[in-house]
Amino acid sequence: MKTSELKQSKYLKKEDCGADGILVTITGLKQENVAMDNKPEDLKWLISFRECKPMVLNGTNTALIEKALGTDETDDWIGKQIVLFNDENVSFGGEIVGGIRCDVVRTKRYHAKKNGAAPVKASRPHVDDGSIEAMADDIPF
Repeated sequence: MKTSELKQSKYLKKEDCGADGILVTITGLKQENVAMDNKPEDLKWLISFRECKPMVLNGTNTALIEKALGTDETDDWIGKQIVLFNDENVSFGGEIVGGIRCDVVRTKRYHAKKNGAAPVKASRPHVDDGSIEAMADDIPF
């Protein structure tokens, strides 16, 4: 058993999502005190799902969900599905610790397939400046 599995949480953790991701259905948003016992109140927005525990919503995931679903109106998110995954590149306090992220591309692909539309492809503008981004297209994986 990993030590991360020993910790009980009433909120979704990165380990709950896995690197491959999970498909979840949004059921609501609400503000709740997430402070530990005997600590000052810490109000955060939570997003709840049909399939699992709620997730504390941060600014990055709010923006990613908005982009994935194509709307900043949270009432329109209810009933929609998104893909969440454990992104090992998330940093906190200057350290790479991993964390939950909404996968915009996989979410858009899911909705395109569900609606019978053409699949969504990840797009990146071509830049021929010798940068890592420009060379990425030449990498065979």
